[in-house]
Amino acid sequence: MSNYFFWNRKTIDNFSEVNVDTLYNQGYVFTRLGKGTMDQTRSLRIDLAKFELTSENRRILRKTEGLKISNFQLPISNYHWSIGKLAKDFYTEKFGNGVFSANKVKELLTSDTSNFNILLKYQINVSDTQDNRDTQDIQDIQDIGYCIGLQTKDFFHYTYPFYQLTNDKKQNNSSLISNFQFLISNIGMGMMLKAIVWTKEQKKKYVYLGSATRPIDVYKVQFDGLEWFDRERWNTGVNELKQILADHK
Repeated sequence: MSNYFFWNRKTIDNFSEVNVDTLYNQGYVFTRLGKGTMDQTRSLRIDLAKFELTSENRRILRKTEGLKISNFQLPISNYHWSIGKLAKDFYTEKFGNGVFSANKVKELLTSDTSNFNILLKYQINVSDTQDNRDTQDIQDIQDIGYCIGLQTKDFFHYTYPFYQLTNDKKQNNSSLISNFQFLISNIGMGMMLKAIVWTKEQKKKYVYLGSATRPIDVYKVQFDGLEWFDRERWNTGVNELKQILADHK
């Protein structure tokens, strides 16, 4: 978190939805640094009144057809150590050692000091996916990913996703293994898309997607209805944002 881009940082003690909605509208987002800590950053959000699935979005949803989503209010009482391990392994593989500890994940999910109030869980049944409808020899539904988030009446903040990067189940069917690996290669975008669709179904105004500060964040800018906070206002200039990311400003 030490290299996290922000313009301003504040700690609040008013957690009313009106106040939280107002601050998010000013480019602030909650962090995991401590209770009430918010950073004003180059925040991204989708105006769900303007969001429609593109052909590419639909392609990803077809390729992750077996991915199912459910949600749980935080804090949870049935926390299992494997959730923290999955998060730690994911963030270590993606971003390096020490980025996200299992203990921090447990704190966010089980403590009343967390800034977040919802956990999305993603499961798959590979035999339900498009290429394997006639295959019945997979034995279980796998918990494959999670996303820690925040919701109010008006928005859902999709933040801190993590998921299984390899197939740790022993499968004898080569087509199942192949299809599982293909799903894994699309699962990050599939999880985000399903969360966006789910949020729209909840009749909320916005879904926030974190910040756009590095070239690798360009994958977040492909959605209809996208807006980004430029420190002064919400900007809809996608090409301008892409140039900022390419220049790594």
